[in-house]
Amino acid sequence: MNSSIPHAAGSAAALTIRNHDRDLAGLTYVYPVLSRRAGGVSVGINLNPNNACNWHCVYCQVPDLVRGKAPAIDLAQLEDELRGFLGDLVHGGWMARFVPEGLRVIRDIAFSGNGEPTSAVVFPEAVALVLRLRAEFGLSSAEVPLRLITNGSLIGQARVQEGVRLLGEAGGEVWFKVDGGTADAIERINGVRLEPESIARNLARCAQLCPTWVQTCMFRWDGEAPSAAELDAYLAVLEAAGIDALQGVLLYGIARQSMQPEAVRLAPLAGDELESIAAYIRKKGLTVRVSP
Repeated sequence: MNSSIPHAAGSAAALTIRNHDRDLAGLTYVYPVLSRRAGGVSVGINLNPNNACNWHCVYCQVPDLVRGKAPAIDLAQLEDELRGFLGDLVHGGWMARFVPEGLRVIRDIAFSGNGEPTSAVVFPEAVALVLRLRAEFGLSSAEVPLRLITNGSLIGQARVQEGVRLLGEAGGEVWFKVDGGTADAIERINGVRLEPESIARNLARCAQLCPTWVQTCMFRWDGEAPSAAELDAYLAVLEAAGIDALQGVLLYGIARQSMQPEAVRLAPLAGDELESIAAYIRKKGLTVRVSP
């Protein structure tokens, strides 16, 4: 498998923050992105190459998204791909070839991809594998943290908790999606019917296992920005989970085109609008990082 990595990586296009194509490196489970929130290269781990997710977020940039869960994961292939790719990043010329100058730094290794990563049956084993390879290449948790980007809906499962606990013990962190504060808003934005109390419970449980940031996308829907009532309902979810238990909020807007049918109803908020929302959230004592 390793012999195919330099050829696949050599066919990649230069990275940009607006192109998170999972196929840029020509691999199944490993893909690089230039993360505006992380501020450099994020090595993505895609456990959903089948484009299946248990949610349907209206802003999702994954094409051909389907309902479902991760397929069976070939851990040996994942290990081969990640070892080869990290080798080119750390010891080869991949950065110089494909990353703009000034951003040639590995910021994290992130379980994200084309669906909900915790739906993979071998999620905890995959976490352990990535941690082992990170150590093999001499990458510290302080320099290259391991992150999980998740909707948090499966945190009640023992195997998911095991993976998140491993993440926390290794100095990693979770970016936990919360986009709305009412059942109607959650259904409209995330495509699932969930009570906000359920999200708050899952968020609190996650924060007990691993340092957890709330990840929130805000945008115009049919031309309308989020109302004060919607923001208050959203904040009520965070308060129910426990403000003091959270690292803060990663507030971001739409930077890449949604590939979902609802895309025509979405429009980005201006930078000053996001900053105004951030100031409103900060009044609750939360740290907020804004990525327009």
